[in-house]
This record gives sequence, C-alpha cells and structure tokens, in this order.
Amino acid sequence: MRFRGIVFDFNGVLLWDADLQVQSWQPVARKLRGYEMSQEELDTEMHGRPNRYVLSYLAGRIIEETELKELIQVKEGDYRVLCLESPEKFRLSPGAEPLLDALAEADVPRTIATSSETANLRFFIEHLQLARWFETTKIVYDDGMRPGKPAPDVYRTAAERLNLKPAHCVVVEDALSGVTAAHAAGIGHIIGLGKAKWPSCRGVAQVIESLTDFPRELLLPVV
Repeated sequence: MRFRGIVFDFNGVLLWDADLQVQSWQPVARKLRGYEMSQEELDTEMHGRPNRYVLSYLAGRIIEETELKELIQVKEGDYRVLCLESPEKFRLSPGAEPLLDALAEADVPRTIATSSETANLRFFIEHLQLARWFETTKIVYDDGMRPGKPAPDVYRTAAERLNLKPAHCVVVEDALSGVTAAHAAGIGHIIGLGKAKWPSCRGVAQVIESLTDFPRELLLPVV
C-alpha cells in the first residue's frame, strides 16, 4: 500500500454520462451563441468544468446571478430527465461497485470531488445510493465557495476532508481540467480514465480503461 486515501471525480468516472451531458449542453450552446460546441470545446471547455464557467464561455460574457440560476435550472433539469429516461446509462460505471465495496470494507478514506452543483449531487446521492460508500458531508461539489477545476481548490479541499495531505491521495479523473486541478493540488498519484485521452498529459501517472482495472495495490493490501 503506497497511499492512504482516494478521491474520485464523479461525472465520467463513477458515472459514465458524457453523452447525456453533451445532449443537455448543446441546446444551451445553440441558445446562447447560435451553434453547438465542437468536440475540442467539449473536451477542454465543458467536461469537468463548473456550470458558471461553461455558461460564461458560451455567452462570451460574465453571466449575472439571476440569469445564471435560470440557465442552470433549465440545463440540469433537462440532464436529470435524460438520466431517468436512460436507465441503461444512469448507473455506476463498470467496476465501480466492487471497488467501492472493497475500499469500504478496508475502511480506506474516500470521497468525491465533482463540478456538479447541489441539486445534481442530491439527485446522484438518492438515485445511485452514494451514501452506501461515501460520507456525503465530505463530498466536494460546486457550492460557489471555491474556484472550480482546473483550479486546485477542489482537490485540496477533498484531501482536507479526508484528513490527509494531497500527496497521500490517489485521484481518478477523466477530464483534462480535472487532471490539471489534481496535479496543481499536489495529489500523489493521478489515474487517467480512458486510454485514448492521455498520451502526453502532464500529471497522469497511470491510465486505465475502467475502474475494473483500478490498481488496488495502491490502497489495499495484496492478498
């Protein structure tokens, strides 16, 4: 065992919902600027980013609070409907449940650091039974109290909530903004999910295809 705790990104790691996110974001892009986001924009300006950033990026201006809340409510409401209409997709990702069970059984400190806002977090906790594996008060989410990814604050906060130094933590990420945040936070071991994404990304120590391939020896005793 080399590390003491683990922080999971949520969307794209514990929940493979990238296509649902895209489906709910593209109508917003069309409304705000007249055309959809390109794949490059989705990768660099949407995935892993908080709503406030994405909406301001699409609008080309800082969006004030009243308009911001209205746009978030529409976008995330559509996203949650898509989740409930897609039960084959709205489930924990391959390998997640057995890994989380093993971490819980071994009492390994663990939490989530997500760019999701509070309504979505409550939605995930309820429908995906996250309280089975996580102390929900330790989950770091977009509550407006700190800069979002790629700033390091979310991962520094997550490590603090586990009472660990960032260097003693493992992070699993699927987005460039999240890897940048984890690297800047001083996380000890960053795992990139999705082998095609990380040929030369700074900070990624290891790449896996799914949580089925997670290197358990980093945190669990080898049997």
